[in-house]
Amino acid sequence: MRPEPRPPVATGAHSGRQLPAAVLFDMDGLLVDTEHVWFEVECEVVESLGGRWGPDDQALLVGGPLERTVEHIAATVPTEVSGSVVRQRLVEGMVGRLRGGAVTWRPGARELLTEVGAAGVPRALVSSSLRVMVEAVLDSIGRELLPVTVSGDDVTNTKPHPEPYLLGASLLGVVAADCVVLEDSAVGATSGRAAGCFAIAVPSVGTIAADVAHHQVASLTDLDLAELVRLWAGHVERTGWSAQVG
Repeated sequence: MRPEPRPPVATGAHSGRQLPAAVLFDMDGLLVDTEHVWFEVECEVVESLGGRWGPDDQALLVGGPLERTVEHIAATVPTEVSGSVVRQRLVEGMVGRLRGGAVTWRPGARELLTEVGAAGVPRALVSSSLRVMVEAVLDSIGRELLPVTVSGDDVTNTKPHPEPYLLGASLLGVVAADCVVLEDSAVGATSGRAAGCFAIAVPSVGTIAADVAHHQVASLTDLDLAELVRLWAGHVERTGWSAQVG
């Protein structure tokens, strides 16, 4: 059961601190290197239905909800198949691989997450993946660094809608606009920015247009806590944001 939302508290740079109120992390492609696993499973499912799957298909759907992938596959394969069958095959394939040890950290991800936690900054995992997949990843990488999680099952509207990041901030008891979001996809960065967060893009599959996020880096190895705080402080200075609570 997920934690109950807490009343929002004005924190971070807006209340005289340099740190953001919280850092909200995407999962697939940002913290863990699972986009290639998704590609393998998608290829397997599509080929079993007589179709072909390529990098362009993956790039089109990266960061989005599972249902978008299901609809795309069901609509493009030559075999008549229900969405429920496609969904079941995708979920079973992903969970099987994740439970089988196909989870590895993205470069710099564990180090940044550890540094953020050591600094006492609240953090949450905000993913479009189903809860069963989130749990499989957490079982592999450990749960201590990510005490709060949001999955695709926990929201009515998935990314690029702002609801996932608004919920993540709410569960931590902070104002969304006081948070930094780290995302590897345009869909996710759009979600974070729409929630009012400071969005930093770290592309994993394909490219992300420069205007989708507030800032973009090539890898999390280029983003330690000091650099994150520097970018956050610049954002606060440029926008003149002051949290309004109550």
